[in-house]
Amino acid sequence: MSDQLAPTGPGGGPAGGTAGYAEAADALAVQYEEVTFDEVHRDVLHLVPAGPGRILDVGAGTGRDAAALAARGHGVVAVEPTKELRAHGERIHVHSGVEWVDDLLPDLRLSRHPGRFDAVFVTAVWMHLDAGERRRAMARIAALLVPGGRFFVNLRHGPVPDGRRMFAVSADETVELGAAYGLRVVHRSERADLHGRGGVRWSSLVFRADDVTGPAADGRA
Repeated sequence: MSDQLAPTGPGGGPAGGTAGYAEAADALAVQYEEVTFDEVHRDVLHLVPAGPGRILDVGAGTGRDAAALAARGHGVVAVEPTKELRAHGERIHVHSGVEWVDDLLPDLRLSRHPGRFDAVFVTAVWMHLDAGERRRAMARIAALLVPGGRFFVNLRHGPVPDGRRMFAVSADETVELGAAYGLRVVHRSERADLHGRGGVRWSSLVFRADDVTGPAADGRA
């Protein structure tokens, strides 16, 4: 499916991937916390690392998933570029032990958190990246995974809210892109929107880092 840029930002230019989130942070904090980690990721719970590990949650929002993963005994780094959402997350999940970071894809520098992770979660983020950014992001994520590590990604399909920058991206394209960077798909499913939004559906993909010796090894596309 080809990229289709939906709503633009002020002046007619494309809105950034975080456009619209700061203004709506209070309402989004309620929306995000209305559903649980287990509900959102119900089809892939069996693939979440069981033992204590190191997990990265990119686009963590209010930290719902990050806190749930920390409660399972994992060390969790939560990446969220919108300070208003980070503030809600630090308030709601104050005792979770989650480490919060102001960063974002595709480059994801993580200067204070070097090293690799046993799992990377990217939930409701991938559609904010254009084709070039998705390629860079996939390379970066592959480079961040330990051998055998897992990449969990949820893709949003359907109408784009006003003021948001989103692109049409298919599960097929994402699977193909992951393979180019040594990530093998081990799960693929689809579901309706948990909030009942008409026309919105989600693809859930899980990849395994079986081969990180290719272009992903140094993070270059």
